[in-house]
Amino acid sequence: MSAVGILTPTLLEFREVCRALAGDLRREALALDADPLDRDRLRKCDALELLREMSLPAAYRTRDVPACADEFTGSALGRVVANIELAAGGDVGMVNACATPSLAGLAVDALGDDPQKDLFYRDLAEHRSWTFFGMTEPDHGSDATAMETRLDPDPDGDGLRLNGAKRYVANAERGAIGVVFARTGRTPLSIRAVLLRRPSPGFTGTPLEMTGLRGACIGHMEFDDTPIAREMLLGRHLPASRRGMWGAIRAFNVIRLQIAAQALGAAFAIRDYVCVQRPGWSGHELMSARLEAARALLHRYAIEVDLSPDDRLAPSIAKLHTTELAQEANRWAEAALGPGSLLDHPLLEKWCRDVCAFEFMDGTSNILRLTIASDAEPTRARS
Repeated sequence: MSAVGILTPTLLEFREVCRALAGDLRREALALDADPLDRDRLRKCDALELLREMSLPAAYRTRDVPACADEFTGSALGRVVANIELAAGGDVGMVNACATPSLAGLAVDALGDDPQKDLFYRDLAEHRSWTFFGMTEPDHGSDATAMETRLDPDPDGDGLRLNGAKRYVANAERGAIGVVFARTGRTPLSIRAVLLRRPSPGFTGTPLEMTGLRGACIGHMEFDDTPIAREMLLGRHLPASRRGMWGAIRAFNVIRLQIAAQALGAAFAIRDYVCVQRPGWSGHELMSARLEAARALLHRYAIEVDLSPDDRLAPSIAKLHTTELAQEANRWAEAALGPGSLLDHPLLEKWCRDVCAFEFMDGTSNILRLTIASDAEPTRARS
């Protein structure tokens, strides 16, 4: 089924809005890659500012946005459509440099009560804050249930104390508000999430030296007896089974589709760049057909997530497939343009670095394979 057949008129209009923004993002791409910590440059980018506003719930926006922009926050399909276009015509590094709610926002939406949601989104609206999401740890990687970061009662008060470390966190150094996961005991149900603001005592964040997707400012966080007020503990109003990992899984289901869309968009950008360099060349046709098939797959899986937000299978397959396809597009482009092509084309070289990061973000490919195998088994047993 074509995109026109699956997308509503509002989504098609929103897709055009994102295409219009993408060109402004591309113009800043190489400058951002050279200096990803240049906040002033990011603040002055009108396209990033409009994208930031569109990512906020309508009640917290400080400027007018197109009415169709509600699709960005309204559905997984809307996020997929937007991220494909922003990456294909723009730049994935710039998309990840935008100060949006991102993964932290999805976790707050799933686990936060009304005052916590208001605090989070008001901070983003008033201070244009970057957000962070602390889950992965230096010694345990993607195995979230093995995390060692602890959340213990404060012996000197009625609050809590956070101790531990997180790694590969987007905006670890520049993020002003976000979500951190820790455990209060040894069982999976003891894993909880807290809403944390910077500055906080004992909370430090440092950037890691990255070769790809430098706009995300991925880094390392440490917590040394960082005080946490009990009202910042997410999920207090929810049943015990939905206070921690349930919210993380819901957030990952959406963000994995978003990453899949960015990877696919970057692959489209690579394909388009090669076609510009080799006008009239038919050697792109197989790659183009695979990219269009992947777009249809992402649209279908986004609809599945909108209908069943707790199902991990669809987003896992989507992210696994498109991140591998994007790296295939890398190798295809290098072969199509010949030896030394990446040295001759800095933007292409940047994208080829950027897409390598997606395999490791929010669930490595090996973790996704395990998820697919475990979640597909009950389906096979019923058939």
